[in-house]
Amino acid sequence: MKRAIHPSRREFLKTTAGSLAAGALVPYFPSQVRAADRPRSKNDRPGIGSIGMRYQGSVIARKAAAHGDIVAICDVDTEIGDKARAEFAVKTPLYRDYRKMLERPDIDVITVGTPDHWHTKIVIDACKAGKDVYCEKPLTLTVDEGKLLTSVVRETGRVVQVGSWQRSDYRFRLAVEMVRQGRIGQLQRVDVVLGKNVTGGPFQQETPPPQLDWNMWQGQTPAVPYIKERCHYTFRWWYEYSGGQMTDWGAHHLDIAQWGIGQLPIAVDGKAKFPHVPNGYNVAVDFFARYRYPNGVEMTVSDTGRNGIMFTGTTGRLFVNRGTISGKPVEQLTENPLPRESFTLYPHDNLDRPKRMGKLDSIVNHMGNFFDCTRTRQKPISDVDSQHRSVSTCHIGNISMRLGRPLTWDPQRQQFVDDDEANTWLSRPQRKGFEITV
Repeated sequence: MKRAIHPSRREFLKTTAGSLAAGALVPYFPSQVRAADRPRSKNDRPGIGSIGMRYQGSVIARKAAAHGDIVAICDVDTEIGDKARAEFAVKTPLYRDYRKMLERPDIDVITVGTPDHWHTKIVIDACKAGKDVYCEKPLTLTVDEGKLLTSVVRETGRVVQVGSWQRSDYRFRLAVEMVRQGRIGQLQRVDVVLGKNVTGGPFQQETPPPQLDWNMWQGQTPAVPYIKERCHYTFRWWYEYSGGQMTDWGAHHLDIAQWGIGQLPIAVDGKAKFPHVPNGYNVAVDFFARYRYPNGVEMTVSDTGRNGIMFTGTTGRLFVNRGTISGKPVEQLTENPLPRESFTLYPHDNLDRPKRMGKLDSIVNHMGNFFDCTRTRQKPISDVDSQHRSVSTCHIGNISMRLGRPLTWDPQRQQFVDDDEANTWLSRPQRKGFEITV
């Protein structure tokens, strides 16, 4: 591999001759370019309700505030919620039940920054209430949730953007375009490194703090005694609420890898160790998964190595992660830039009929792309269909690891082939009162 290249935006656009047209995965809208920079009248600003305000939830709310007015805040932790109300100068009382907030006619858009196990239900309820939604990744907790969610979004016609913002980063988009245009020859292999899952425990059971509605926080998951390490950011290390690095970093990197592959997997073989610590984190350690695609490409996913994505083809390879894109094919762009003409590029060639899409100009603002699409009623760059398929790839990898054996996957039917046991893992029991209904 050659040295990494870190071009400025101006240098990048010059040397690649507009290579970002490559996405060609969604239609091109002139309004998508630097949406945040355009002035708006007060009447043109939608009302925003923000749900889940800790960590990334507050980040996306700040980004959304550049495009609309935050008029309501919802959080099951009043301490966090009241801080958010003060930050955004929200005059209405804090909501602890998002369903009450969805009843407000002055809310056009919802942002969702809750733990993963709440994403699907909130997005479905918001769509049915006539709201457009920006939801953090990963989109779902299970494969079957994604089937329901994509159906509801289609039926309601709502715009839903998933926070897989790497699709709006020129490095990742350039990597996908070069792969799909044959700049590394025929793609043979993709290697993805996510990083280690956190280990810990046993942890002490405690009385829930008075500001937290622990019952509501648990939602559809089994009711258990409060352990502070189950809550807030560290929920990621419990399978009850998330999927560890496979659905955290994986929702980003496997999405880009699969975007480049252009197909959906047909087999997975996962291996891992599990901590088995009472009242402790239970996600896999030392994990590895190998996926097979109909076009012969193999994708590996592991927790050890340099975080990022390596694409290997018959004539070269390239590496991409946040902040870096490197390899000889990248350096050759100066003398041999990618063409700007549109071409056939569709994310799931073994499932959907390829379509010739229009040119996609540079989307540099993921949140801006979402708000533009709420006006044009077009699909955003991280739409629910692509993100459901990407996180489903993460889910089936976790299932294979937990079962400890290889599995055959049917992407058309979205189930495992001739494996009743594995198919029971595509959904989970939901606690009464918190069921996901359509």
